[in-house]
Amino acid sequence: MNRNTLSLFVAAALFVSGATHAQIDATSTLPDAKPGECYAKVIFPAKYESRTEEVVVSEPSERIEVIPPKYEWVQDTVQVKDASFKLVPVPATYEKVTERIEVKPATTQWMLTTPNKQVKIAGASLVAYAKGAGLPADSAKPGQCYLEYYTPAVYRTEKERVVSVEASEKISVTPAKYEWVEEKVMVKEPSTRVVTVPAVYGTVTEKVLVSPATTKWKKGRGSKERLDNATGEIMCLVEIPAKYKTVTRRVVKTPATTRTIEIPAEYKVVKKRKLVTPAEEKREAIPAQYTEITKRVKVSDESVTWGLAGDPAPEGSKPTGNKLCLRETPAVYKTVTKRVLKTPSSTKKIEIPAVTKTIKVRKLISPASEKHIPIPA
Repeated sequence: MNRNTLSLFVAAALFVSGATHAQIDATSTLPDAKPGECYAKVIFPAKYESRTEEVVVSEPSERIEVIPPKYEWVQDTVQVKDASFKLVPVPATYEKVTERIEVKPATTQWMLTTPNKQVKIAGASLVAYAKGAGLPADSAKPGQCYLEYYTPAVYRTEKERVVSVEASEKISVTPAKYEWVEEKVMVKEPSTRVVTVPAVYGTVTEKVLVSPATTKWKKGRGSKERLDNATGEIMCLVEIPAKYKTVTRRVVKTPATTRTIEIPAEYKVVKKRKLVTPAEEKREAIPAQYTEITKRVKVSDESVTWGLAGDPAPEGSKPTGNKLCLRETPAVYKTVTKRVLKTPSSTKKIEIPAVTKTIKVRKLISPASEKHIPIPA
């Protein structure tokens, strides 16, 4: 490390008061004093001394040397054209086919034959009505016929005992019995009354602080007009006593309050009619009166049913002459020849290999670096 020796002039300001050293007080702030104490501001001149110190004139550092990178030439194979493919379209192929197609579907229809031998197409409402009367419209086969049968209502005669006069009852009433009695009743409920008791006051005398005791700095005079090295200013801390005042005020001795007074209930004797025996009713049953009548009762309602032609007629029924037959109209077909797709159009994928080339390439052996050489101070 290189160092030079220099002579420096060091200035130090010293304030001496007995054996105590302190900084110069250039402000107007007064010290923390007790009442009756006085202080003078004194100025002492600065003192200087010479001393020799060793200082650094050049800091330690370092020197950086750069080492260049090293290369070599080599043969390398590179791809100059990527591998790819091409798509070749393949057309669709067709063929002719012959098929039988339905031009008009087969249908079924209900035909109605009336009692006067007229034949006509049965309407949807008639078929629905017949279906509700037993026609198996959903399961019937073409060529089947169904006959309509009418069954009249069936009645029978029977005797019945009926009420000619309804049962009832006779009611007799016994009136209530009363008596007069004396009874004590409350005419006014018990209550309370709140009475106000006023507050009681008194007079007190007390000493009140008007201003607290304080201290104040005032200019004073010492034993001399001027001290050595003094500014001529002498400040004394003077105590100012507290000030009091005697006052008389009115205070509450007993606060205002309330007192509750109980008011008893009031009663009165009254004459009252009291129930001895309540009113009663006496019921006497009167039985019903009956008579015997003969009446015609329906055993079964009239009805209409449909039965398969050739089957026995239902018991007690007669044919109405109406007949429903399910007729089938066969489907209509047509033979057609059409061109249909045999093989759909597509594409064929042909692979194209990648193309490479050998070239001379400069290859890095070692990268550039740096060397740090320290330089002392």
